[in-house]
Amino acid sequence: MEKIIQIASAETAAAVLGHLDENVNRIQRQYDVSVLSRGDDIRISGEDGSVERAARCIEGLVQMAEKGEEINSQSLEYLFSMVDEGSLDQMLKLTEGGICITTSGKVVKAKTIGQKKYVDMIRDNTIVMGVGPAGTGKTYLAVAMAVKAFKNHEVNRIILTRPAVEAGEKLGFLPGDLQNKVDPYLRPLYDALFDMMGAENFQKHMEKGIIEVAPLAYMRGRTLDDAFIILDEAQNTTREQFKMFLTRLGFNSKMVITGDITQIDLPDSRKSGLVDAMKILHGIEGIAINRFSDRDVVRHRLVRDIIKAYDRADRKDG
Repeated sequence: MEKIIQIASAETAAAVLGHLDENVNRIQRQYDVSVLSRGDDIRISGEDGSVERAARCIEGLVQMAEKGEEINSQSLEYLFSMVDEGSLDQMLKLTEGGICITTSGKVVKAKTIGQKKYVDMIRDNTIVMGVGPAGTGKTYLAVAMAVKAFKNHEVNRIILTRPAVEAGEKLGFLPGDLQNKVDPYLRPLYDALFDMMGAENFQKHMEKGIIEVAPLAYMRGRTLDDAFIILDEAQNTTREQFKMFLTRLGFNSKMVITGDITQIDLPDSRKSGLVDAMKILHGIEGIAINRFSDRDVVRHRLVRDIIKAYDRADRKDG
């Protein structure tokens, strides 16, 4: 069987083919087909089913290139999985719109179907738990949604918090005053806000109290109205801390809680407040839980492979 795909411009063709035809070569290996580029045409030949899947993949790349989407090894790998599942149309919808724009001009948007589901949940619910492995964009997308809500005047302030528990370390071991001690724990939240607001705007909003970045212990005894509140690394909360946090919710506020239940640093991982809450709060209207998988990892390909390897080892040990 042979199928021909026409490409409108040389720029689009170059993006689809990849550097030194890298994308085409990967498609040939993935589907065991022959792919030839001649002028404005890409010709695919091979077994019927393989040609159809390779053609859908190339058509997907064409649409991505025409919309200015970056095509790299990672996005191509995800494209393969979506084509094989018959979910290509869902993936291509990810190119539509965006959440916000960073100070460098980059549009922040969901890159996987799992991320799109998460963003939709945040928009439609009052409390959302994003649970999954490292590199899935849980925190970054939550901060992006917080910045968008603030800029759209949906909330008056952004509050970011984390429990000060990391890999067995304690705050007392760190040098400096309390702010110096907690800053390393909050650095990922600072970084995301710097990216979307710029350091100067971030500092100005911090000084005015519009943005607050603080350890979870600082939340006790407060009621948080008109705020977008993010609790990061929630797997390291106790049941009591998690309940305390949830009951800070005030009027016209939204909470996003992120965590990875495979990375619990508490002395007794069975007592994680996040694990507990996922069972207790399931099914309550206005509360949603999004479970990311290794397929939602948007960091280096090796991060996903590492997660898979540990998952296999855990199942074997269990």
